[in-house]
Amino acid sequence: MAKHHAEPHPAPVLESAMDYAEHEKTYDGFVLGVKWSIYALAALMVILFFVINP
Repeated sequence: MAKHHAEPHPAPVLESAMDYAEHEKTYDGFVLGVKWSIYALAALMVILFFVINP
């Protein structure tokens, strides 16, 4: 059986600090999109109610 001389692990890479401003902007956009989607679905249900029930 061959012996392997493994190299030691490289030093850990430190991640950069999180960009909280960008994170909050993305989250706010997501919440706004969900809110408007709910409004649109509610309006669609009201419209369909009046179209389907003469």
